[in-house]
Parts: sequence; structure tokens; C-alpha cells
Amino acid sequence: MLALERLTGFVESVRKDVAAARARDPATRDVGAVQILISYAGVQALFMHRVSHALNDQGVPVLPRLLSYGARIATGVEIHPAAEIGSCCFIDHGSGVVIGETAIVGDCVTLYQGVTLGGTGFQTGKRHPTLEKNVTVGSGAKLLGPITVGHGSKVGANTVVIHDVPPNTTVVGNPGHPVRVEGKKPEGPDTDWIHLPDPVAEALKKLSERVASLEDVVEEITGRKQEPAEVKELHRKKGPSPAGG
Repeated sequence: MLALERLTGFVESVRKDVAAARARDPATRDVGAVQILISYAGVQALFMHRVSHALNDQGVPVLPRLLSYGARIATGVEIHPAAEIGSCCFIDHGSGVVIGETAIVGDCVTLYQGVTLGGTGFQTGKRHPTLEKNVTVGSGAKLLGPITVGHGSKVGANTVVIHDVPPNTTVVGNPGHPVRVEGKKPEGPDTDWIHLPDPVAEALKKLSERVASLEDVVEEITGRKQEPAEVKELHRKKGPSPAGG
């Protein structure tokens, strides 16, 4: 009876993973469920992980790691058998995704290619991130250490996150900076990576406005108009590129 319940739960998890891929990837609009299961690397990686995770929970030696390694070769996605992954998750494209041993991924999470849920140093115990429900992580983002990314949050592409992220927050940059708290679209995946705010650019803009304001004050006090700053055009340095080629 227990085995039947586990099998039923496994089949339901796979069904939800396929449904998540269909809902979040426009390329699946004319693709059947079977084709998604056999040709989408992210779905296949989750499928293999659910098998290896179940075996790992039962204390089966060696085989869970072999399945994980096989999935890595076939899909480019590396998920440790002990990692906990919720339902309705989606790994888009999949290549280069790494999910560590003590990572916890909640329901309805979306990960894009190149995402790392990694650890730092050689500490023991909980050393990988926890992603709560409805989190979206952009391409190439690195989430490091036993941090928690709150419900509904969004991590921009190539962002490096080393601190906890509050719920419903958008984080960008290296290191990651929260730029939107209690955003307008906190629920579900959001693929708008183009209109993310830039905290560095915003800070420079405010600094420029502050300098202009101070120049006006100096001009008013001295009665002498400030000359505009000289702007020099940058020219490409001659000679071979230090990067080669």
C-alpha cells in the first residue's frame, strides 16, 4: 500500500513538472506531453532527480549518485540526490544548472540555464540555498550559502546572491541588491528580464543631480558661472588584445 502511494505521488509530480513546462515555455504550445518528457532536458533532469531522491531517502547506496551522474551527462543539469525539490518546478533549457546537496526548492520555482544553488567554504550542515514558493531565478545567477529567497521573489540574470532575500523582492547585481520590494507581480514566474532596474545607474544619476545642484549653489554665492566638465572621447588602444585573438 505504501509503495503504491509513493508511486502515485511520483507520477503526479512528473505530471506537474510537464504541466509547468507547458505553462512557462511558449515553445511547448504545439508539443505533446510525451515529447516534452523525452526531449526537454530540464524536465528529464527533474524526472531523474525524483527517482534518485526517492532511492536516496530509502538509504540505497551508490545507485542514487549514479543516476544523478547519468542525468548530468544526458541533460547538463547536476542535482544532488539529497536536494529537496517541490512540485510544479521548471528548469528552462537546463544546461549548466547545479543544485547542491542541502538545497531546498519550493513549489512552482523556475530556474533558467546556468543557475547555481551552491555552498561556500567547507562548512557542514545546511550550506545551500532555500528557495520558497514562486521564486524565479534568471540565467547565470549564483545563489551561494544557506540563504533563503522569500516567496515570490525574482533574481536577475547573472546576479550573485549571498544574503537572504525578502519575499516579493527583485534582486540584481553583484553582489545582489534588492531593487523592488512588494512588487506588482509577486506571484508566479515573470520572464521580463529587460526592464529590471539598475541600482548602480540610479545611484550615479542621483549623484550627478546632487553635483549639479551644488554647482548652482556655488555659482549663486560666487557669481561666477561654472564651466562644464571636459569630456574626453575614449579611443581603442592600439596593439594586440590582452584577451587574445
